[in-house]
Amino acid sequence: MSQLKIAVIPGDGIGWEVVPEGVKVLEAIGGRHGLDFQFTEFDWGCERFHKTGRFMPDDGLAQLREFDAIFLGAVGFPGVPDHVSLWELLIPIRRAMQQYINLRPVRMMAGMPCPLSGRGPEDIDFWVIRENNEGEYSEIGGRLYQGTEDELAMQETVFTRRGTDRVMRYAFDFCQRIGKKKVTSATKSNGIIHTMPYWDERFEAIAAEYPNLDTDKYHIDILTAHFVLHPDWFDVVVGSNLFGDILSDLGPAVAGSIGIAPSANINPEGDYPSMFEPVHGSAPDIAGKKIANPIGQIWSGAMMLEHLGYQTAAADIVTAIENVLVGGGPKTPDIGGQAGTSDLGDAIVGAL
Repeated sequence: MSQLKIAVIPGDGIGWEVVPEGVKVLEAIGGRHGLDFQFTEFDWGCERFHKTGRFMPDDGLAQLREFDAIFLGAVGFPGVPDHVSLWELLIPIRRAMQQYINLRPVRMMAGMPCPLSGRGPEDIDFWVIRENNEGEYSEIGGRLYQGTEDELAMQETVFTRRGTDRVMRYAFDFCQRIGKKKVTSATKSNGIIHTMPYWDERFEAIAAEYPNLDTDKYHIDILTAHFVLHPDWFDVVVGSNLFGDILSDLGPAVAGSIGIAPSANINPEGDYPSMFEPVHGSAPDIAGKKIANPIGQIWSGAMMLEHLGYQTAAADIVTAIENVLVGGGPKTPDIGGQAGTSDLGDAIVGAL
């Protein structure tokens, strides 16, 4: 039996409701595939911040390095500014663990309602790969003359050759590995005069290493329109930190619901644990009502298993999710039902 040490961070809001469902499914699939999960839960989040002034202890990152993977719920809650929760917990983990790839599927599952007229699962099935460590989310900048008419704020975008090349090369390698044919670059080189032309240059250079794959590029404004009008055009889309962030929320919305969308923050070399989390946030408006959709968390668990090398177990979870959706199983309000969080989680366990 294989033992897997998993750090569990429910975080805030509905994280405390959906993470137990993800753990429940992982334990069930583990029993079928000989996987012994050793879960260790951490109370890192906004509530801890209110009590102690810190999201995690001084040695928090060192603690996480001892695990095979990190299973995160959601972070953020009213009373704590979003930039504080992001920069005090999520970004330190992503950077310290060198999780420079953010991977998100955009896939419409059978049985899901689609907001796009005339579109079905055969039309919406692609991936967004986001650079996760640099780009627009740098710490370089500042504010001057606060509270005066001369007040200003500046923030610098940082594209390194190492950072751009590795995310693009990952996108091309991933495209080949999953049997797709085209990589699309998200850019804005007609308006951003230095960094985005550089992004385009590096995309062309890396693309030349993969002559068997097709490529195209779109400026981010028209690319968002194409996500809605032509989702069938895409196989793998690669974008900078900001553009990838935007596109990887838009994509799942086009596919039916952000509530079912998973994501992975990956250290491809395996030197550090990777982190897996649903795309949705902490949803304080429904926190405590026990109606949050757990599919994003459960699917994130499947992505975690695939990353760790247990592809069959991962596929079984995704198949169970699809069978519940298609087979008339319980659905939470966001996808047109009246079921509770645990009802849907139990149904997926039953479908394994």
